[in-house]
Amino acid sequence: MGITDAIRRSHHEPEAPDVLGDLMRGTLDHCVKCTICETFCPVSNVTPLFPGPKTVGPQAERFRVRGEESVDQSLDYCSGCGVCTQVCPQGVHIAEINTQARAKLKERDGFSLRDRIIARPPLLGRAGTPVAALANKTLANRPLRLLGEKVLGVHHKAAVPTFAGRTFQRWAKKHQSQPAARRVAYFHGCGANWYEPAVGEKTVALLEAIGCQVDVPRGQSCCGLPLQSNGQFEAARKYVRAMAKTLAPAARAGVDIVGTSTSCTLMLKREAREILDLMEDADLKVVSDHMYDICEYLVTRHDNGELPLQLQPLPMTVTYHAPCQQQGHGVGKPALELMALIPDLRVIENDATCCGVAGTYGIKREKYDIAMKVGSGLFAQIQDARADVAVCDSETCRWHIEGATGVRSVHPIEVLHRAAGLSGDFQREA
Repeated sequence: MGITDAIRRSHHEPEAPDVLGDLMRGTLDHCVKCTICETFCPVSNVTPLFPGPKTVGPQAERFRVRGEESVDQSLDYCSGCGVCTQVCPQGVHIAEINTQARAKLKERDGFSLRDRIIARPPLLGRAGTPVAALANKTLANRPLRLLGEKVLGVHHKAAVPTFAGRTFQRWAKKHQSQPAARRVAYFHGCGANWYEPAVGEKTVALLEAIGCQVDVPRGQSCCGLPLQSNGQFEAARKYVRAMAKTLAPAARAGVDIVGTSTSCTLMLKREAREILDLMEDADLKVVSDHMYDICEYLVTRHDNGELPLQLQPLPMTVTYHAPCQQQGHGVGKPALELMALIPDLRVIENDATCCGVAGTYGIKREKYDIAMKVGSGLFAQIQDARADVAVCDSETCRWHIEGATGVRSVHPIEVLHRAAGLSGDFQREA
């Protein structure tokens, strides 16, 4: 038991489950104020509006009273990228502590219409897909985007995805994966379903090419991460529980669950259990135990001698950015390992920490300029490399990178799909 826990329990307050529990608050006393987290924080390094993760995290948390909202408005400028937790040498869960405190701040101040809308990708997907052509023209119209910025608070220059006009789920209902000795369940996420169905289709094709029968569980929706990031915890828990219930039958049957959205797989693998206090949810527990990010899964198969792909030479140059959420998995950078298997492919790894968008953070009017400053180093590296494409595991990061640099940005699976001879070019299928 930490000192702060003892102090809290000395008060005459009823015992109630602590949202972060010992896993979060129990790490507070390990903070030695070394400021490594603040050195690496991409946000505090570009704006004085956020004093740093240590200041609003472990330092401020010691003075917060459980059950009461945080009064520190600067918390809202934390992007939630998670870099601080990753670099902390003492294992303090800084980002998770900040996320919980920010949620209390949001609950006190109320949720804006903008944050309620952008945190619900299925709502946007269902509304935009039937009228994709009109919706995409609207999103590309500067006067209308300026109006949207004024009314909703979404920056008119922010990179927003275009609707594909079709869904991956519809394709999956018609596709029959052949029986195989190994089965996997594909967790496609909102990005592949509404905006990038080609990524989902190529993932299925690649998994089938290495001898997997691919099941696509029906009824998949949002993992709840956008809601969690915007402080809407109760709504986020409903999404998480629904998604876990959908995937749990496959996991209980011993089937590995593979996802292409690195932030969504991290959400169901770890974040929802820790941050949303869902450690005891049985469905989520079994899903978490069987969840893999797609590149993580393919590297595991390769290491076991189970990646029977004849990769063709790919004489081109690509850059690679490992997004913050991918690094949060703690599995290294499997996309780099996979691309190293492709003959003649030149891969330039970017050493920038963050692209700045952090899901929905960088599209907000008051945070867009901060996001662009955070990503400026990465953007310069990508442009200087004069690469054929930029590779990144996260869809929101890809959209942000492409919007800032003008360089086509793709998922690592698309590079592997092409090298495997399953496609001839990086075509935008929207």
